[in-house]
Amino acid sequence: MVAAGRKKSIAFFIALGAGLVTVILVLYIGWILLNWRTGILLFLGILLVVMIIGGVAVNTLFLVREILRNEQHNAFINAVTHELKTPVASIRLYLQTLQTHPVDEEKRKDFYRIMLEDSDRLLGTIEQVLRTGRMGPSARKLNLVRIDLAGVIEDCVARARTLYHIPEESLSCDLRARSRIEGDLDEVQAAISNLIDNAVKYSGNHVQVVVETAEADGKYVTVRVKDRGEGIARSELKRVFKRFYRVPGQLTTRVKGTGLGLYIVRSVAKRHKGRAWAESEGPGRGSTFVLQFPVAK
Repeated sequence: MVAAGRKKSIAFFIALGAGLVTVILVLYIGWILLNWRTGILLFLGILLVVMIIGGVAVNTLFLVREILRNEQHNAFINAVTHELKTPVASIRLYLQTLQTHPVDEEKRKDFYRIMLEDSDRLLGTIEQVLRTGRMGPSARKLNLVRIDLAGVIEDCVARARTLYHIPEESLSCDLRARSRIEGDLDEVQAAISNLIDNAVKYSGNHVQVVVETAEADGKYVTVRVKDRGEGIARSELKRVFKRFYRVPGQLTTRVKGTGLGLYIVRSVAKRHKGRAWAESEGPGRGSTFVLQFPVAK
């Protein structure tokens, strides 16, 4: 209902701007037909009309952008609220159960495991939000060290297998390039983890993800995370890296998230003088996310 209301607002202001421009043109043409000999007034009239039309167009453009930005912010707040509230409610429920009912040892261990997983999910959401703040204009300086990129990828893959309970054949590595890079270890780990998490989440029930590395021109090392999931329309390939943005679709509504993961990936790439981009042949045909870093000298 809220999204429909915003779409109506956008349509209303666009129609209003178009209507005003049409009225101005009609009045102006009529004025020209009645006063075709007054050259100076004609020039001033043209200048005035151009200024008015330009002002209306700019005003409409900024209005639409502001409405869309507010819509993204609201979606982000709703997503973060859900990501924070759900694990807290789950942990509270299990604690109340342990407090008020006798529970055998096996079930107690299962409760503890679930609560730890919910705690990790809660901490992950908080870390995503805090990390996004650190990527802003007042971003902290990078703590540069020499990093074994292949080792970082192996650690991130092992973490994802444990976190999502998936077998080794469903999430594999092909680390042909064993290059070292110079970067901030915490940020590089976050970027690679976000790409792997994103690929696993959007693969649906049949996870088949491959993480590859290769050197490019001897100057860069490229990390490619391939999945066979929902895929991305060509028009969305650049938008997915925007802050708060999530690709519309049925799977997106089922997969919870804050819309910050890929924004963090691209921010980390830029801060390390690298690049990040997405590739896909279209919906239903999987996608590949590419992260590129300069090789350490």
